[in-house]
Parts: sequence; structure tokens; C-alpha cells
Amino acid sequence: MASVRNSLASIVGTQRCLALKWPVRRCFHAGKQVLASKQDIPFDQYESRSFSIIAHIDHGKSTLADRLLERTNTIPSDGSNKQVLDKLKVERERGITVKSQAVSMLYRDAERLEKGLPPILLNLIDTPGHVDFAYEVRRSLSVCQSALLVVDATQGIQAQSISVYKIAKQCGLTVIPVLNKTDLPASDPERCTRQLHEILGMDMSDPNNEPLLVSAKTGNGVDDVLKALVTRTKPAPGVHHGIEQRGKPGFRALVFDSWYDRYKGVIALISIVDGAVCKGDTVASYHTGKKYEVLDLGINNPEAVSTPILRKGQVGWLISSMKEVAEANIGDTFYRAGESVEPLPGFRPALPTVFAGIFPTDKSEFLKLEDAIQRLAINDRSITMQRESMTALGQGYRLGFLGTLHLDVFRQRLEDEYSREILVTTPTVPFRITYRDGTQALCSNPIEFPDESIRKTHVEKIEEPYVIGSLVCPEEYTGAMMELCAEHRGEQLDIEFSTGGDTQVYMQYQLPLAEIVTDFFDKLKSRSSGFASFDYEDGDYMQSDLVKLRFLVANAPVDALELVLHRSKATYFGRIWVQRLKNAIPRQQFEIKIQACVGSKVLASETVRAYRKDVTAGLYGGHYERKLKHLNKQKEGKKRLKAMSLGRVQVPQDAFIQILDTRVKQN
Repeated sequence: MASVRNSLASIVGTQRCLALKWPVRRCFHAGKQVLASKQDIPFDQYESRSFSIIAHIDHGKSTLADRLLERTNTIPSDGSNKQVLDKLKVERERGITVKSQAVSMLYRDAERLEKGLPPILLNLIDTPGHVDFAYEVRRSLSVCQSALLVVDATQGIQAQSISVYKIAKQCGLTVIPVLNKTDLPASDPERCTRQLHEILGMDMSDPNNEPLLVSAKTGNGVDDVLKALVTRTKPAPGVHHGIEQRGKPGFRALVFDSWYDRYKGVIALISIVDGAVCKGDTVASYHTGKKYEVLDLGINNPEAVSTPILRKGQVGWLISSMKEVAEANIGDTFYRAGESVEPLPGFRPALPTVFAGIFPTDKSEFLKLEDAIQRLAINDRSITMQRESMTALGQGYRLGFLGTLHLDVFRQRLEDEYSREILVTTPTVPFRITYRDGTQALCSNPIEFPDESIRKTHVEKIEEPYVIGSLVCPEEYTGAMMELCAEHRGEQLDIEFSTGGDTQVYMQYQLPLAEIVTDFFDKLKSRSSGFASFDYEDGDYMQSDLVKLRFLVANAPVDALELVLHRSKATYFGRIWVQRLKNAIPRQQFEIKIQACVGSKVLASETVRAYRKDVTAGLYGGHYERKLKHLNKQKEGKKRLKAMSLGRVQVPQDAFIQILDTRVKQN
């Protein structure tokens, strides 16, 4: 230990740190190792900054978070760190962030070291980047003071960069642009800087908007990012150092996340807005009015570290006597019991936009699947659950998700973490039905959608949700993207061509949500060779001519395959699905007729031919009526066989697995 101290003694201000009895802990500034402090001074005495990293998918957000943690010596710099904050298996496999994580780190530059000032506590709240998790992003940004907008210098501004930037500005955050991957030959920082001004409208003459050039992979420029977080971000107003706020009235904390731990119970992630809270305090929920004793609290550094107190400006976790995770309402205000405070602005609840049924491939495994779904859903508050039963698939659950990627991630977690083999039905969106008596209802299940006969007598109008989509692509793919949006009933609202020799095109479309929850993203990537990006935000409900497409197998309805879609596409999809059924259903001893119907009208039909024994194979010569006699006898036998089975065809489970393949490949 003495050798370590001696090796650091040459750094400016080292003796002053030792005189202040700060423990030896390496921090980094401009490539030099600088002393910082850790546990001798309580975390609540540090000046703090809360920030987040926002970016389009695969622009290097998680890699930059790893470098920041290494530069502050929060994690060892041994080259083994990769997606440290992405703890789920699906996050590591796909290279995306699904669940936001909070971690605190200590940073002090040479200037603060020279003045003998303690380090600054940086609270990083890592957020997802995909549009499906925009609710998670908004919750995280609401408790931050600044955000690092990471842009891939080789690709430039993309659709989700625009979306998350708008959310950050709505939350009043200081946005610090960071151009990543500048070490690659294809990087073009000048083009990206122009896009920051032209597409996002940033004032590039403002020194606070000057882009930082970094390479998250190699670590170049990461020190400038840390310094910018301290200099460009203002601390929370009214924050004082020390623990003199212990017991100070007016404590308020915003609950922006919660989860359940089987050993510790309910853990709430909170941001202290006013005052301070310490162990042993009694806090109350403004939403429910219930009171809880604070059993433990602390921060993540990066693992959970207990602290005696959390004060204004800090982000940490709180464990109380709360028994159920439903009590920790997202957006709720915690305050000290007995005090009178005003509630903090909460969050608009996340409304599911995509619904799908999940069934076990083996009907006897339903109870195990139910347990697995409930365990996953308890830590994902945006999922809605409802039991569902179908004739063909048995018992299952109908779940509501925030998007198709959210659905696909949930499915993969069921398979990876709980080894469940499941069948997922075709995703649907909620439709709004207005009846002639003035009542309205949301319908997310095709089985409950009114038939043509009911619509004529009882339904006034049917509306479907629309979204406002932002599409960014190189100029050479403009025609293909316009054609794709037109195929999916899109209406163009705006189009902009960037100037200065740049080839990026920004388009805005109004699209039905039902059109983009199936294969829209796959077509987008294939037709643009992966260079186009798409993001969307919720729009309004608009009236539409929707119909329910039913399928009959031997005149028996198959409820698991019912679809709700626009009338103009009913015939097209009817032919496709009828052909799929024909290929999936095994042949029987009698003919099987497969039909796609809207009301009483048959739009498409196929026939599965029957097995037929050659009963005339042993006949040689003679009149043709001799063969006809055997053929008629065979026909009568098949008719009796069909009558005995009442025309019912047992569609095997493997056929549904083959037809209902909803594993969406997202960008």
C-alpha cells in the first residue's frame, strides 16, 4: 500500500488529499491517475449530478457507459467490461438495453484536486434506446439534470435520436452532444454537426452545444465527457453539503422505478427532490396514504451500497416494510409521515399498444407457464395480463405490450430464464368501437370484434390507433421508403432534404399502428440495406373500415387464427393464410375444405385432398361400369366416415406453431 501511495505522490495535490485523510482510490483525468475518495466520507456529503445517456440503437451507448465507469474507477479497467449495466441475458445477446439501470460514480478532475475539493457524485441512469421503451426513457429522464446524446459519427442522426432528444428537451434537460466512433475511417463529424443544427435545431454557436468527439471502444475523449458533465450541468437548486438536512422538514422523493426481490422484498428507486431521508424514518405514499418504515437505503456503486442517508439531488434505492410491488406506484411521491407537502408531477401510465396471446405448446404445462409469466410481469409494470382460453390452443394469457420488440423480448426471457416452450398468436392493437347507443369500448382481442351482422345494426363507427412516424434514410432510398409507407396505408405529412452536401432525408408519416406491428421493420431494413431508421410516437384514433377475417376448417371456425384488418387487405391475407393452413394440416381420409371469410362472404378457399386407395388396381378388362361400381362404393364409405366425424378435423399443435410464427426480428 505504501508503494501505491508513493507512486501517486508526484501528482499535484496528492499530499493535500492525504492530509484530508481521503482513502487512496484512483480517478482519471486527461489520462492521469488522480486520487478520489470512497467510503471514509459518506456519499450524502458529495455534490451530485444526475445524467442519462440517450441514443439510437447500436450507437455505442452501453459501451460509453462502461468507459465512464472505468474512468471513475467504479469498475476495474482490465478490458473485461462489456455491457456492465445490461444484466439480462437477452440484453447481452441482442446488444440492446431493455431495462434502465442506475449507478453512481465518484469523479474529480485536477482542478478540484488542486483546490482540495471532494469528488462529485455522478448518478448515471442508463436508459433503453428502442421506441418500444420510450416510457422507460421518459421516467428516467424526468429525474436527471442532463443527458448525453450519443450519435454514431459514421451514420449520423437517426430516427430514435430525434425521438429521445425531443423527450429530453420536454423534460428540461441540458443535452450534451457526443459523437462516437470517431476513430473509424467512415466517421464524418462535420456532417453530424450539421445534422445537429439542421435536424435537431441545436444552436452550434453556443459553447455548451459543442459536440464531444469520442471513441467509446478505445476510451479516447471520455475524460472530456466527464468534465463536460460537471461544467455544463448545474446541480440541483438549493443543494447543500453535509448531513445538516437530516430531519429537515419537507422531504419529498419521486418513485420512478420499482422491482421485487425475493429476499429483500419491494425495492423502490427514488430521486430525492427535497430534504433528506435516513434509515428508521417513517415515510408515507401520497398515492395510497400508507406509511412505511425505512429499513435500508443506498446507492449502486455499481453494486448496492447501503448509506445512512439520501439527500436532495441524489438517486438511490429504498427498502421499506412494503409487501407488494403494486404499492410502489411509478410516479408516486414519498414524504415523511406527518408532514404536509405538495405531490410531485407523476407520469402518464404506460398504455399497451400491442396485444398477443401466449399459450404453452403442451397444454398440461399451463400452470408452470402462468407462474413464469407472473414472475416476469411483476418487475415490468407496463405489461397487462388477462387469462384467455381458446378451443384450439387451450388455456393461456393475453398480454399487452408497448411494442413488438417488447413482446419479442418477453418471449425470449420466458424461453431463456424459465425454459418455457410457448406459442404466441398474431399481435393486434386496441380498436375503439362506438355503438349507436353512445357507448364506447376498446377491443384488443379479435374474438370479441363484432361480426358484420352486428356492425350493421349496433355499431356506429370503428376507429383504429394511428402514430406519427419519423423516417430517416439516405437520399437514394427515398423512393423505396415512400413506396413502403404507401403499402402500409401511410400518409405523408412532411419531407426534408438536408443541405450542405448531406444525403440524409427526413420524412414524417401518419400510419396505422396495426400496419407497423407485424413485418414493417423487416421490410424497412431489407429495402434500405439497413441504412434507414424509423421511430414513432402516439397519435389519435381515426375511423377506418376494419373487418374480422375468420377461418373455417371443414366448416368449423378456428378461433386462434382470427384477424382484424383493413377491408382492402382482407382478400390478400386470406389467400396467404389459407395456403398456410393447407400446407400445415395433414391429409385425412376425406377432403378438407379451408375457407377465409368476412361475414358470410368467402374470400379465399383451398382444399386438402383426401387419401385415396386405388381400388381398381386389381381389375383387368371388363366394362367400365365394373370399375365405377368400386369407385362409388369407395365414395360412399368416405361420406359415411366424414359424417361419423361430424366434419371435425383435429389440427395438430405443430400446425399452429408453423402458422403462428411471430418471432419478430427488430433492428
